[in-house]
Amino acid sequence: MKIGLSTYSLVDLIRDKKEMTVPEALEWIANNGGEHAEIVPFGFDLTDNDPLIHQIAEKSKELKIELSAYSILANLIPESREEFEEEIKRVQMHVEIARKLGVTYMRHDISAFFRPAEMNGIKNFEKDFPKMVEACKRITEYAKQYGIITTVENHGFFVNGSDRVEKLLLAVNDDNFKLTLDVGNFMCVDENPIVGIKKILPYAAMVHLKDFYLRSGDHDMGEGYWFRTNNGDYLRGAIFGHGEINVRKVLKMIKDSGYDGYASLEFEGMEDCRTGSKIGMDNIRRIWNEI
Repeated sequence: MKIGLSTYSLVDLIRDKKEMTVPEALEWIANNGGEHAEIVPFGFDLTDNDPLIHQIAEKSKELKIELSAYSILANLIPESREEFEEEIKRVQMHVEIARKLGVTYMRHDISAFFRPAEMNGIKNFEKDFPKMVEACKRITEYAKQYGIITTVENHGFFVNGSDRVEKLLLAVNDDNFKLTLDVGNFMCVDENPIVGIKKILPYAAMVHLKDFYLRSGDHDMGEGYWFRTNNGDYLRGAIFGHGEINVRKVLKMIKDSGYDGYASLEFEGMEDCRTGSKIGMDNIRRIWNEI
């Protein structure tokens, strides 16, 4: 398994080039044990930005660090048909960016990340499901010409949970459309990560590794990076190996499955992002070698 880092983990430094450019982020990842980098355009924009795309691609070659994937937000279930078509074209434009970066995998979201909790139920999922399937089929068909595999991630609060994600993968039914398995995001929809991973790990083409602190929603947690699950409990990002997820069991499940692809750490805790990312990658490698 190739252990690397999502640029999202360093967004606090990258945003608006405050402390770190994206090429500098690649250098930091390479210097701190990362074997690959996942490009996530948070804090920077690659749209109509060929110079930066070229810089990233060239820097990865210089450092001999692979670019594993390109991951973007999307909302493929808008109300109007016109907006639906516009969003498919926008995501296809990002496929072109993925081609220029030279990545093999591109993850696109299905729904807006922030939705009112009352809209996340199964009724709306079933209503929007035909749009999801059509959009994913059209986007992955477009990506095939470049040898790019598109993926869905168990991400956010709507297209998440093992059953919903598996249903979408089965309905699209295309070998070019696979899964970016996030080991922690099941908790956003109150599913035990071990259960969720066991059910959909066989579909994984890419893995996101992260950890969370979990607290009951009975009491206000006050200040901090806390956010609520669909059923009202509190989550906060943790350094990998420091939170509630049984990361040793998770990594053993992945290893025993024979998975040998890219694994991106996503650090989103309150600690300094360099500290959290370095400790997290070190913990992944140490545990992987021990199990």
